[in-house]
Amino acid sequence: MGRSQETFSKKEKEKQRLKKRQDKEQKKEDRKAHSSKGKGIDEMLAYVDDEGNITSTPPDPKKKKVINQEDIQINVSKQAPIDPADLIRKGTVAFYNDAKGYGFIRDQETQEKIFVHQTGLTRPIKENDKVTFEVEKGAKGPTAVNVKPAA
Repeated sequence: MGRSQETFSKKEKEKQRLKKRQDKEQKKEDRKAHSSKGKGIDEMLAYVDDEGNITSTPPDPKKKKVINQEDIQINVSKQAPIDPADLIRKGTVAFYNDAKGYGFIRDQETQEKIFVHQTGLTRPIKENDKVTFEVEKGAKGPTAVNVKPAA
């Protein structure tokens, strides 16, 4: 009789390979058994309790609160109608070029320079004149309109 070609280390390696394959099969079966795929909608739902914590139990319908849609407030407050007298500002003409038809007015309250074009004038103005005006949003920023020399 001939001797077996398998040595002790070969037998051990084969046992280890079989054990590894069995462990892999066992893990595969465990994953299939505990998988979340194919569960019903009820098992996948999560609920939020009164304190804002996520739970798996649905809320008690007896504790349900009814909220009127009119009671919900969104952070947009109603503005009071603007008084036309508040729109009129006072200032001094800081720069004005008659040839080009534009200049700047320094607002008396904010010290901000506001652009003025000759189309926004009611009467001619010149530098250092005291004027009253209204501000509108222009293409490049605030623009003075209805500019009149102050009385």
